[in-house]
Amino acid sequence: MRIAVLVSGNGSNLQALIDANLSGQIIGVLSNKADAYALERAKKANIATAVVSHKDFPNRESFDEAMHQQLLAWQIDLVILAGFMRILTPSFVSQWQGKMLNIHPSLLPYYKGVNTHQRVLNTGDRFHGCTVHFVTAELDAGQSIAQSAIEVHLNDTVETLAQRVHKLEHFIYPQVAEWLCNGQLTWRDGQAFFNQKPLERPIQFAQF
Repeated sequence: MRIAVLVSGNGSNLQALIDANLSGQIIGVLSNKADAYALERAKKANIATAVVSHKDFPNRESFDEAMHQQLLAWQIDLVILAGFMRILTPSFVSQWQGKMLNIHPSLLPYYKGVNTHQRVLNTGDRFHGCTVHFVTAELDAGQSIAQSAIEVHLNDTVETLAQRVHKLEHFIYPQVAEWLCNGQLTWRDGQAFFNQKPLERPIQFAQF
């Protein structure tokens, strides 16, 4: 399986995917920001890189089409979003339906969108974590594949929660990617299947 990873920043999840030695191959890393450190991580691993800056395009549609063409040129089978900070157009998403993963720093369906750590602290939730899900046109609404949770401590801050959730992300994201690579996880007719059976609810990893 040929994989592309879309990034906008530091790329710690990209590094976790590189280090996991997936049975699929990361063919290319695409960023909308030329100064994203994730590009350096890719180069150190001898992975092709491409920069498609959203600032060079008049609208989201033309930007997404340029990304789509790069992915086609790389002959990509699976797109993994790893800190990619652009909302994708429905037309782009539809072309990669069932072939695109995202990881979100909350226990979806709770806390879609941004500032999840602060919102968890504001509401006093006991648990927080991250979710790997298929990408659909609606933000953070695609079918959830796997989740991992931590207990929120009384002394937790936005920064400590972010660090703790990142550790979970680095553990479960490569695992779900590998399931897609080895065929354990599949997508048919708008439904995820795990080991040939419909996935009724996200797979829960042990809480840390």
